[in-house]
Amino acid sequence: MKGFILASWSQLRKVVSRADVVLEVLDARDPLSTMSRRLEMIVNEMGRELILVLNKADLVPRSIVEEWVRVFRDRGYHAVYIAASKHMGTRVLRRKIREVAPVLPVVVAVTGYPKTGKSSIINALKGKHSASTSPIPGSPGYTHHVQLYRIDKNILMIDTPGVIPIEGSPLERIIRGMNPDQLDDPVNPALELIKRIMEHNPTAFLHAYGIEENDPLKILEKIAVKRGWFYKKTHEPLIEEAARTIIRDFHTGKIPYYVRPKRR
Repeated sequence: MKGFILASWSQLRKVVSRADVVLEVLDARDPLSTMSRRLEMIVNEMGRELILVLNKADLVPRSIVEEWVRVFRDRGYHAVYIAASKHMGTRVLRRKIREVAPVLPVVVAVTGYPKTGKSSIINALKGKHSASTSPIPGSPGYTHHVQLYRIDKNILMIDTPGVIPIEGSPLERIIRGMNPDQLDDPVNPALELIKRIMEHNPTAFLHAYGIEENDPLKILEKIAVKRGWFYKKTHEPLIEEAARTIIRDFHTGKIPYYVRPKRR
């Protein structure tokens, strides 16, 4: 993959071994797709405490994200929700860290898939910009090496080297693992992403772009036409650029989308 550094599992093991508590940062819009079973196995093997942090909660109705937290707690996880970019929920997260900490001061490791917002959580907890952040995979701002941040007198936080290797679906690997500008073929993943979004919110593209259309390819074409993007030779809609726009807007939360929890 081009453009940024993914931590290896051996590097993540080293980070987990240095910590007392591990935060696994999930995208609150689709928490299950951004969970790492392998990370959780490593945390359990090393006897560390794990907290699931559902970030970007401002993009999800409160009732939905609270239901997700209940679902995870029912499954035996420590779980909280937060909107790190808006500094919402930081007090609850601090309290949860102290609650599960085996010792104080506690060393906390922050882990997560690309673009779940782990650096933003460090920034929000510390109260000022001190860890690099960026909304698009592979763009400037990715964390490239381990740093330790003092959050307060009782909490120290390790910023992990890059992010967890993506274990999810091929779509998840593409949209989270690569900068859309570096995709040779952005159209196919964008079409799959549109299908996924519309499965959970059929009116998402009407709200985001004013486009009332159900066919994913036509959605791309209409976005291109609206933005004035055409091939110079054929004057047909430049759907590749529309596809990249869809992926970017998914990351930044412009497209309204979230998955409802299903209780077992």
